[in-house]
Amino acid sequence: MPFNSSQNFLPFQTIKDGVVLLRNRALRGIMMVSSINFDLKSEEEQNAIIYQFQSFLNSLDFFCQIVIQSRRLNITGYFEKLRELERKQGNELLKAQTTEYRKFVEGLVAGGVIMSKQFFLVVPYSLGETNDKKGGLLGLNFKAVASMDEETLKMCKEQLLQRMEFVAVGLRRCGLNVVPLTTAEIIELLWSWHHPKESEVGYYPEIIPELVK
Repeated sequence: MPFNSSQNFLPFQTIKDGVVLLRNRALRGIMMVSSINFDLKSEEEQNAIIYQFQSFLNSLDFFCQIVIQSRRLNITGYFEKLRELERKQGNELLKAQTTEYRKFVEGLVAGGVIMSKQFFLVVPYSLGETNDKKGGLLGLNFKAVASMDEETLKMCKEQLLQRMEFVAVGLRRCGLNVVPLTTAEIIELLWSWHHPKESEVGYYPEIIPELVK
C-alpha cells in the first residue's frame, strides 16, 4: 500500500505572498477581524453598526466565509510569572497584593475553562467563477482550473487583493479593525486548526524561511 502524506488530503496546495492557493487553482485571502462589545453601545450606536453592516453585506457581489476560532486559553505561564514577581518583590505590601491577585485569578479560572475567540474573514477569487444561479453558494460556482501560468496567477492575486481591500473598507465603517494575514500567520493558523492540543500550550513548528517569502 503506497504511503500517503496527510497533506495530500488537505484542500490547499501552497501558501505564498499571504495568499492560499487551493488544489483547484482557486485563491483565498484571510483577514483577522477585531470584535466590538455590542451590548455596551448605546441604542443609537447599535443601530448605526447594524445599518453599516447591512450596507456592507448588500454591497458584496461575491461570497465571503466568516470563521470563528475558539481556543482554550492556557495561562499557566502567566501564573508562573506572578509567582516569580512574588519571590522577587522586596516590598512586603506589594508582595502581599501580588499574592492576593494571583489567588484571585486562580479562583476565577478554577470554576471553568477560559476560552479565547478570534474572528477571520476568508475572501475568495477563482478563474472558474460563473454567474450560474442554479448552483453554487450565492449563485457562484467555482470550477477547477487545470493549470495557471505566472501571469494569470499574478492577475488573480491582484483581483483578490482588490476584493480584500473592498471588504476591509466595508468592515472598518462598522467600527472593526481588519488586518490581512501574512504567509507565516496563515501557516500558523491552519496548523493550529489541525493541531488544537499543541497550539493550546503554545507549541508551533519552526517555519522554514523559504516558505514565508
